Amino acid sequence: MEKNSYQVMDVDDGRPIKMWTEGVPVEDAARKQLANTARMPFIYQHIAVMPDVHLGKGSTIGSVIPTLGAIIPAAVGVDIGCGMMAAKTTLSANDLPDNLSALRSAIERAIPHGMSPKTRNHRGRDVGSWNTPPAPVDAAWATLKDEFDAICFKTPSLEKTNNYRHLGTLGSGNHFVEVCLDETGAVWFMLHSGSRGVGNAIGTHFIELAKKDMRRHIMNLPDEDLAYLEEGTEHYDDYVEAVSWAQKFARMNREVMMQNLIAAVRTVISKPFETHVEAVNCHHNYVQKEHHFGKDVLVTRKGAVSAKAGELGIIPGSMGAKSFIVRGKGNPDSFHSCSHGAGRTMSRNEAKRRFTVDDHARATEGVECRKDVNVIDEIPMAYKDIDAVMHAQRDLVEVVHTLKQIVCVKG
Repeated sequence: MEKNSYQVMDVDDGRPIKMWTEGVPVEDAARKQLANTARMPFIYQHIAVMPDVHLGKGSTIGSVIPTLGAIIPAAVGVDIGCGMMAAKTTLSANDLPDNLSALRSAIERAIPHGMSPKTRNHRGRDVGSWNTPPAPVDAAWATLKDEFDAICFKTPSLEKTNNYRHLGTLGSGNHFVEVCLDETGAVWFMLHSGSRGVGNAIGTHFIELAKKDMRRHIMNLPDEDLAYLEEGTEHYDDYVEAVSWAQKFARMNREVMMQNLIAAVRTVISKPFETHVEAVNCHHNYVQKEHHFGKDVLVTRKGAVSAKAGELGIIPGSMGAKSFIVRGKGNPDSFHSCSHGAGRTMSRNEAKRRFTVDDHARATEGVECRKDVNVIDEIPMAYKDIDAVMHAQRDLVEVVHTLKQIVCVKG
C-alpha cells in the first residue's frame, strides 16, 4: 500500500480526525463541525474525512464516523441509503444516435423525477411518483412490504408516506440518471438516488426522537443535530430496524430504475445489447456494523463509499465532469472508505446567485441535459475539482474506468 496521504487534525477533549484533503479546500465551518462530532463520547478510534468534505446537517458530508453503542440519526441523514448504481453495456459510442434528445426523452418518460406527484417538469408533465406503478415496482415492493408493515406497526405515521409509489423514482436535487462513455468508448448507464420520501420520513422521525431523548436527559450537546440513540434505550432497536429497511429500499429503488432505464434505451436503440456486464450498486449515506481495529463497531458513512480491498465503487463528478469506477485498496485508517463524489464548494443559493443559464450551457457543452434556470445550482463550478479529489485519495482507491456523461437527466 502507498504511504498514507492524510493529515491529522487534533481535537481538544475529542478523538483525532484523519483528513484525506491534500490540495482541496475545507471550509472552516466544516472543520468546526468535524471537531464537534469528534468530541462525542462514543466515537471509536478517530473520524476519517474524505476529500469531498463539506458542511452538512449535524455532521459533515464526506465523513466516516465509527461509534460504539450509539448512533447519531442526523449523521446518517434523511436520504437514507442514497447511493449510486452503474452498469456497463455491450454498446459502443458508434451505436448511439447522432441526436441524443430522443434518448433523453425516453429516459424521462420511463423514470419519474422531481419533487412530488404535483410537481411538473419543464415540459409540463406530472413527475415525481408513479400514478400506476409498473410490474418491476410491484415485484420489488413485494420483497419489502412485510418488513415495512412491521415497522409501521411501531411507527404508524410511516404508513402515510409516499413509499410504494416512490419505488423506482429519481427525486430531485443532485440525483440523476446518465448515459456515459468510458475510456474505450463503451456505453455505461449510471444513476444516483436513495430511499426517497419514506427514507426522509424515517430519518426525520428518529432525528426528532433522539432530540427529545437528549432534552429529557438534559444533555449539553455542541449541536442539537448530534443527538444520539444509545444501545439498549427505547428507540435504538426501532431505528436500527427502520434504517436497515430504508437502505434495502434505496438499493431496490436503484435496481428498479436501472431496469426501466435499460428498457427505455431499447425503445430508441434497435441494436440488441447486454448490460450489467460490470455492475456496481453502492450506498454513500448509511450505517452498518463492521469490524475495525479489533472491534465490531457501527460505521456511519455520511457521503462516503465502502472501499474494501478489491471492492468496486462509484465516485461521480458533477454535470459536465468526469466520473470514476474505482476499486478499493482497503485502507484501514479510512475504515475502508473513499469519497462519494466531488463535494460542493458553495450552497445551491450561492450557485444560483453567481452563475447564469449561459454559464451552465457552456459548462455542460456536449451533454444532452437540461440547460434552464432550475438546474443552475448543479453547475460544475459549484463543486470541487474532481481530479484534485481523486488525487487526494490515491491511497484509498485505484481508478478502473473513467466515465464521461453524454446524457444527463435530473429531477
